[in-house]
Amino acid sequence: MQTLDRNYFPMHPGQRVLDLGCGEGRHVIAACALDGVDAVGVDLSLKDLATARERMAEFRDSASEDSALFLLLAGDALKLPFADESFDAVICSEVLEHIPDYRSALAEISRVLKPGGRFCASVPRAWCERICWSLSRDYHQVLGGHLRIFDKADLCTEIEKQGFNVYYEHGAHALHSIYWWLQCLFWKSRESNWLVRQYHRLLVWDMMSQPAFTRVLERTLNPVLGKSVVMYFRKGSE
Repeated sequence: MQTLDRNYFPMHPGQRVLDLGCGEGRHVIAACALDGVDAVGVDLSLKDLATARERMAEFRDSASEDSALFLLLAGDALKLPFADESFDAVICSEVLEHIPDYRSALAEISRVLKPGGRFCASVPRAWCERICWSLSRDYHQVLGGHLRIFDKADLCTEIEKQGFNVYYEHGAHALHSIYWWLQCLFWKSRESNWLVRQYHRLLVWDMMSQPAFTRVLERTLNPVLGKSVVMYFRKGSE
């Protein structure tokens, strides 16, 4: 499940791309396997990094010896172990809401990104997130949970203060908003709740089959109902 749109965030072989807070690897794996870039994933969770490595192994089994670099590192977003201007692009998807000092993380992203490089940031949509918080405290009051609800305009301003210029934004994963509302509504029994399980089956079917009806429906709903707000920036003057 890709949150970024490659029409607005093109990646090409020979580029070096950082996925900050890569989790189980959905973006860093796709960047390497589909776009052919040298992809580096950084995350604090060793468990998630192990899962990402296992998933990438499926692609590596059939990859040629001259395939792109794929590297996973355990690291802190506030102290990235990379030299200045090391990357052509940085992805930070559904991560900033988890970081107490997110402004310092943005400063680190600016530091390691080359002038003219692209930065894609996504966070939960504010009003969708507020419904989740109102339905369940446990949804966000857990270890590693969401620390804040971002206002899109305010976050965009904070990112631009680090020397970026926004050039596009869109919503993503509208059908998933309903899923998270159901999970929060039935939080205590969410793993066994019939409605939650059936909706999850629908989402899996949708992702695997990509039927035209749900694709059109989600594109129509994304500007308002999209669970994620995705913003695209370029470092330096326009």
